[in-house]
Amino acid sequence: MKVMLVSAVIVVIDQITKAVTRSAMMLGESKPVIQNFFHFTYVTNDGMAFGLNFPGGIYFFTSVSLLMTVFLAWYFWQEKDSDLTLRLSLALILAGAFGNLIDRILFGTVVDFFDFMIGSYHWYIFNVADASVTIGMILYIYNAVLKQSTVNPTTESI
Repeated sequence: MKVMLVSAVIVVIDQITKAVTRSAMMLGESKPVIQNFFHFTYVTNDGMAFGLNFPGGIYFFTSVSLLMTVFLAWYFWQEKDSDLTLRLSLALILAGAFGNLIDRILFGTVVDFFDFMIGSYHWYIFNVADASVTIGMILYIYNAVLKQSTVNPTTESI
């Protein structure tokens, strides 16, 4: 279960970075790190990923986040003897889900602060937990594709 340590470290980093953002910046404030490419911008999000929201807001998303976190923990436990890539992908997804769930329960909203832009294209502002979920999903999909190709190798016809 050493992979669970990855989850714990990510949750701690996520919560520290959010606490620093809340204490060092004013809501809506933006501090350029690399002008017109990367800024720290303090925003909050009471919806789901990428600022999506709908009526029912925080109560719905908190409930769904709680259920998904419990499901992910159960799934992670079921896969405890699986290969490292699968376990790591689930650990990253679980860490991100838990990090944002903590915010929803304690503050009613999630702190986001990584702000990337290229020219006029501006990506949604995100946090460490969001990045963890994204990387975890990429690994999960990679693992699924890799497993699929080894289980059903293609054969060339003559």
